[in-house]
Amino acid sequence: MPYIVMTPSVNKLEPAVKKKAFAFLEKLGTSDTTPGLHIEPLHNVADPRVRTGRVDDAYRAVLFKVQGSGDDAHYVFIGIWHHDEAIAIAQKTRLTINPVNGVAELIRETTPTDNFGSAPQPATVSARAGETSASPTTDNFARPSATNTDTIGGTTAGSTESPAGPLLPALGYTLDALVEELGIDPRIAEAALAAHTPEALDEVAERAADRALWQALAILELKTGLPVERIRGDLALDNYEPETERDETEDDRLIQALKHPAAQISFTIVDDEALTRAIEDGDFAEWRVFLHPEQRKYAERSWNGPFRLSGGAGTGKTVVLLHRARMLAQRNPEARIVLTTYTKNLAEALESDLQRLAPEIRIATALGEPGVYVAGVDALASAVLKYASTDIDNDVEAVLGYRGSEITTRTNAEAWADAFDDATGLDPELRNGTFFTAEYALVVLPNTITTREQYLKVRRPGRGVKLDRARRNAVWDAIETYRRRTRMTGTADFEEASAIAAAHLVRVRIETGSSLADHVLIDEGQDLTPTRWQLLRALANEGADDLFIAEDSHQRIYGHRVILGHYGIKIVGRSQRLTLNYRTTAQNLAYAVGILEGAPFIDLEDVSEDAAGYRSARHGPKPMPLPAATAADEISNAADLITRWLTAENAPAPESIAILVRDGRTRDYVARALNDRKIPVRPIDRGVIKTGQPLVMTMHRAKGTEFANVLLFGLDDKTLPSATAVKFLPETERADALLRERSLLYVAATRARDQLAYSWNGSRSPLLERFVAHEGLSHSESKPNHAG
Repeated sequence: MPYIVMTPSVNKLEPAVKKKAFAFLEKLGTSDTTPGLHIEPLHNVADPRVRTGRVDDAYRAVLFKVQGSGDDAHYVFIGIWHHDEAIAIAQKTRLTINPVNGVAELIRETTPTDNFGSAPQPATVSARAGETSASPTTDNFARPSATNTDTIGGTTAGSTESPAGPLLPALGYTLDALVEELGIDPRIAEAALAAHTPEALDEVAERAADRALWQALAILELKTGLPVERIRGDLALDNYEPETERDETEDDRLIQALKHPAAQISFTIVDDEALTRAIEDGDFAEWRVFLHPEQRKYAERSWNGPFRLSGGAGTGKTVVLLHRARMLAQRNPEARIVLTTYTKNLAEALESDLQRLAPEIRIATALGEPGVYVAGVDALASAVLKYASTDIDNDVEAVLGYRGSEITTRTNAEAWADAFDDATGLDPELRNGTFFTAEYALVVLPNTITTREQYLKVRRPGRGVKLDRARRNAVWDAIETYRRRTRMTGTADFEEASAIAAAHLVRVRIETGSSLADHVLIDEGQDLTPTRWQLLRALANEGADDLFIAEDSHQRIYGHRVILGHYGIKIVGRSQRLTLNYRTTAQNLAYAVGILEGAPFIDLEDVSEDAAGYRSARHGPKPMPLPAATAADEISNAADLITRWLTAENAPAPESIAILVRDGRTRDYVARALNDRKIPVRPIDRGVIKTGQPLVMTMHRAKGTEFANVLLFGLDDKTLPSATAVKFLPETERADALLRERSLLYVAATRARDQLAYSWNGSRSPLLERFVAHEGLSHSESKPNHAG
């Protein structure tokens, strides 16, 4: 049976043609002699391996047949076009091996004109200087764009004029380093070295992707000033040995080149199951199969203890986590793997994506079974308590100070208000549920405080609100009231459930040496609280590959700041950061990162972290501000925008358009108002996202999702930051709450893959000041406008 090698750049097709395309691939994956495929060579071609295949009377597939010395050929699938266009593309495309680093490269001598002007025409033979065959008069890499005038950060995208001169030479890079050490095409290298602005360098990178995506990524790495040796290591370019076995054919070498880690960014061999899934899904999800070598390293490497992978939104942390779950399950089918995150919605998305990525692995239905058990962290706590059954008396006593095993439900949300309302001597500043829930979760439970004496002595680092002895006594009175009432009702809140579950697991491990998991994979770690970290630490015995944590301190929108070392999770020396954004465009990323500027973000290892170095491999339009004078005008603006998005040429699927708002009340208002205007949209709270209509959801609910186009709605000074999020907080805790509000806006802005728009009525939110710092709007343009 032939091997099918897919590329991520397969051209878009109409649904009817797409169905025929996957039927063609299904037949080809069975046998390349199947009647009707008509896999045929061509005359006058740049590469004799190129073939076309019959999809229907009008369309042809373009492929490369790489036979090698084995019985089964490898077919590299490039795309499907109308007959004449397919022939023209096939004749002028070649598949070759980069002689410097051994990476397979697909070289297109001509490509469709793009929005940067004339199409780039990369070298057609090799990446060594002096070996290219294209005429300098047809080379577009070094030619500045005359059409792109997007303003980002005060500079003009595409501009090559700068008093400081070209960027890369100023950073110490030379042509020899780019060509002879990295293997970048010499004309791409020359264009990169001539670029005067980051935007011009981004244009070169985008064009370089036509030849090989790894070259585009290398240029983005060069922009950050990384040493060439580091870039070679990140892209796994430093392991190439051109010596070959005497009986190895050129096709054999090409097959190996297709398997190079850097080549796997652009090529992947799909098995029968993957091809079947693609046919059933109607498309290939690129994130499932194409990994950057650095991502692959983190997904597949073994670590001698807990490992932390950080990175901004869209850098692929969750992708790495899913591939790691698959790797661990394949390495040992009997391994007990826990895959978890903070919310139920995100956990459901993780399980769905894991099943799409690797349907062959076992999804465990109970904690402690072999396979991958996927659940939100609070569901994990419930699963541990269910597993323990009545054997938790001692654990409840260790955490709460009294014995009991009848904890069946979660505590009512009003329980704290009832408790401190009855307390005497409690300062007005402390009479709010926000203070008490935080004090309980960050101080009392993780330190297993069960008596007044313990609470009077415990340290409270980072809590902000100072408590003298009298205030601590008053706070403890309220805590005792709270515990007494929940004991009577047989309930425990989510923090207590995690703490009890952790205590149980620790006790069982001490008594028996056993655990419920071998590997614990954690997504969105920045949102977890101390007791939840204690639970996750207790799930698996300490050792190799015990905990793998994905987190981004810039996306902390729920909990307070936590330091892992305080809860038995020692990361030292096992922490890495992803900086390349695969989701959103450079324009959207620049605006989203602007939200974070100047804010003090601290990661899980108590180290300051900023967004410096984040970059995107994609380009698109500038984010679009939509000011309005009234709420009705803002709705009208939203209605017009959604209509334009839905009716545009090459419009995205309706469910790939999202309107994100700060709270549930605004969600329901926007959905109702747009539906009244005959623009059907679907409000989303919990559960699976359905297809067919644009979506309206809160910014919190949008965490972990992505969309083609996003409108951030209602960004006025009365809504963001949310008054309810900061109104009742002590002054010392407001700064952190405002930081979470800023992170929430950053999360929302980074949901957009292509087009981002944002609207407000009246006065816009103060959190937008950094966000819109580079809008380039005139004074009159920044004022609210009436719709129409």
